[in-house]
Amino acid sequence: MNETDPAAAESGQAHAAASDQLLARVIREESARIVAALTGWLGSLDLAEESVAEAIEEAVRQWRTRGVPPNPGGWLTQAARHNALDRLRREKRYREKLALLADPAEAAPLTGEPDERLPLLFGCCHPAISPDAQLALTLRAICGLTTAQIARATLAPESTVAQRIVRAKRKIGATGIPLRIPEGSERAARLDIVLTVVSVMYSEAHLVAGGDAAADRDLADDALWLARVVAHQLPREAEAQGLLALLLFHRAREGARAVDGELVLLADQDRARWDRRLIAEAQAVLEKAAMLRRPGRWQLHAAIAACHSDTRDGGDTDWLQVLTLYDMLLAYDRSPVVRLNRAVALAEVDGPQAALDEVDALGRALTGYHLWHAVRARMLRHLGRRDEAMAEDLCALQLTANDAERRLLEARVDR
Repeated sequence: MNETDPAAAESGQAHAAASDQLLARVIREESARIVAALTGWLGSLDLAEESVAEAIEEAVRQWRTRGVPPNPGGWLTQAARHNALDRLRREKRYREKLALLADPAEAAPLTGEPDERLPLLFGCCHPAISPDAQLALTLRAICGLTTAQIARATLAPESTVAQRIVRAKRKIGATGIPLRIPEGSERAARLDIVLTVVSVMYSEAHLVAGGDAAADRDLADDALWLARVVAHQLPREAEAQGLLALLLFHRAREGARAVDGELVLLADQDRARWDRRLIAEAQAVLEKAAMLRRPGRWQLHAAIAACHSDTRDGGDTDWLQVLTLYDMLLAYDRSPVVRLNRAVALAEVDGPQAALDEVDALGRALTGYHLWHAVRARMLRHLGRRDEAMAEDLCALQLTANDAERRLLEARVDR
């Protein structure tokens, strides 16, 4: 009978976790560059992305057992090159492209300037591609997540994610979507789509209901990394700076948002747990955006986050300023969710009844959104209508898939 050595098993698990963590960093920093370079030579995003995806899966298996290679980025590059060769050998017309890839000495290095990632990102976020597919393809081609990881991160079936990615790549190939950074009047609208995808990526990080932590990526880190890439490569784009500032403010509060696995609302968070270094960086980035004198929705979102981050106590929040910023934001974004968030600020300034009127006006648009019910419950509770508030909390509980949110709502219902 063979017995497992507990110490050896624990050591093996620690080794695998360290390998996975390093692999996640290498993928984040290198995979998009490799995909972009291969796409330029092969003329096929599909082939390039599949070759890199296979290389990532090989790295997960091999690095866990054989250890991390001395040059992880080079290993990933060569593995992707070999995968592309194998795929090309199965095609009839491959010799010309094969020559470029077969001899690394003759081919340009796969890793190039960082801005190679940006044209690829704009291609993944082209308006001809559906929003769900934009996100899935960005996570796959830019961040290097596997289909299974994307499925866990977006709470979608793996088969659905795979179909979205396939359709998006076919759309790029069939319609000739260029992998380039738009110029002139086209830039603003296209950039907003890119920034929206990055923002959604960050938001999705808080929706994962569970999973193997060693196998999953920190999607919030991926989103923040990607926001930095865009802001660095487009330093004159105020909205790119605005989104980076917003995500930095949010990331700074992560240490207080969840304590011992339990969700802590903003008003109840221990400000001492906030990362003041990230807050200072966010404020500097937001000031840089303001100096460009081209206001927009992402800068206003960041300014609202700054109002909260400036306080040492939830009771010190300047709610009138927050409400004023939301009023300004409505000129750029009148979405129901923005108006719902404005109602929360309105409650602090004009009272719960005024806010409840605003929330009720959004009922048709947001009745399937759990936070609409949670906000309505809060207003009703402040008005002393406890039975109605409990009913709304129960609706929110039924609609959310997040375990931490469920526990928070259950605690309210049980009180």
